[in-house]
Amino acid sequence: MKEKVRVRFAPSPTGGLHLGGVRTVLYNYLFAKKNEGSFIVRIEDTDQNRYVEGAEDYIFDCLDWCGLTPDESVRHGGDFGPYRQSERKTNYHQYAEQLVQDGNAYYAFDTAEELEKMRQTPSGDNSVQQYDHRTRMNMRNSLTLSTDEVNQLLAQKTPYVIRIKMPEEEQISFTDLIRGKLFFDSGVLDDKVLLKADGMPTYHLAVVVDDFLMQISHVFRGEEWLPSAPVHILLWKYLFGEENMPAWAHLPLLLGPNGKLSKRDGAKYGFPVYALQWTDPTTGDTTEGFKEKGFLPQGFINFLALLGWNDGSEKEIFTLDELIHSFSLQRVHNSGAHFDYEKAKWYNHEWMKKLDTTILMPAVNEVLKKNGLKITANEKLEKVIDLVKERCTLLPEFYAQASFFFQAPETIDSQAILPKWNEQKKQFFEALVNNLENASDFSAGALTKILNELVATHQLKPGEVMLPLRVMLVGGKFGPGVFDIMEILGKTESIKRIQQGLSIVAKA
Repeated sequence: MKEKVRVRFAPSPTGGLHLGGVRTVLYNYLFAKKNEGSFIVRIEDTDQNRYVEGAEDYIFDCLDWCGLTPDESVRHGGDFGPYRQSERKTNYHQYAEQLVQDGNAYYAFDTAEELEKMRQTPSGDNSVQQYDHRTRMNMRNSLTLSTDEVNQLLAQKTPYVIRIKMPEEEQISFTDLIRGKLFFDSGVLDDKVLLKADGMPTYHLAVVVDDFLMQISHVFRGEEWLPSAPVHILLWKYLFGEENMPAWAHLPLLLGPNGKLSKRDGAKYGFPVYALQWTDPTTGDTTEGFKEKGFLPQGFINFLALLGWNDGSEKEIFTLDELIHSFSLQRVHNSGAHFDYEKAKWYNHEWMKKLDTTILMPAVNEVLKKNGLKITANEKLEKVIDLVKERCTLLPEFYAQASFFFQAPETIDSQAILPKWNEQKKQFFEALVNNLENASDFSAGALTKILNELVATHQLKPGEVMLPLRVMLVGGKFGPGVFDIMEILGKTESIKRIQQGLSIVAKA
């Protein structure tokens, strides 16, 4: 195991960044920072057919929003670049050739038609044929052709790929940091392509070469990559020695309502599965992200960390620094973690209450701006946020909870007032307006005293007038404390809204 901790996240720029991908980033980041190591982002764009314009920028935008800044990447530089695989193309060919020369790989000149014929040929056990130790000696490759024939095909620039030569009967094993000792039978594995006809490496070759050249000490990736592990282990053994291989940890899957969490789950059940909104440039389809749904990055990171890990206590709310301090691979689960959107919202609500109002202010201001409210009075906005933030789970809810502080309601729910409205209450509110006009102290405490004295004078109870007062001020049966609302609205605006309310009720 290498002395310095160096971990990497190696996404392909093929689309939106799934929740599971962000969790992989997070666990890499936490482990690196806990061990005073480096977190690297390497763009794996060797499959040019699947490359999507804008996807690379999107990946870094996601990491920026989450606050998971790489130490090395195409954006941040570093001593082990380039950090984009397509720019490292010259690195791979020599290693593929070395494997061929050592007898651990071979040239395969098969055409697409020949490959399809092989796959369609019935096998003894009626299984689908694959390119492996059972079929390779019937194909057109450097194992079946003479040296002269191979050299002639290479000289003629006949298209070829380089395939790994999987052992026929070998038990391949490694120790996973989460799952313990794992074993694979080489006899059931196919001869994966390592170098494609266009000279670009496949993931299998590129990831091993790059991890070696970048001195990666630990590899964290999803358990869906476990079937590829034996290929990678053999490549490490053949090229660089197993003793130089990084430590492996295969993370548990994120599970949705019906198995592995997918984009389709989000569309079906109405929750996001991407960190940020993603618009597919080829189809124009837009998939909403957690940010656009109204999540805070703090809440998003907090709930994501606990999808498959805990610190052994009952604690649920963690800052990023606390996660770094507490994180350990020993506490990562080895079974799938169920994604619960309602629980995710709970985390966000807790962070909404926890965060300092000044931190929330830019995001809330943006919500209000999107809904047509331009707020210039920051001091007032700060008071409003402080008053209503415990009522908000997602950021867009601030509009409903706070907009009436900055614009009077266009209409009020008069039907909530009328059933119990009478002359006695009408006289009370007229008297209330007079008292408010003469009030020198418009604090919530002073307003409470004014109303209590006035209801006693009019032989009413506070509960009988609070609902009509609230509706007149905000338009409906919602909002924080009435007197807190009035204090922020101020004398002139409060009186104006009560008078408008009286007028509307009188006409109803």
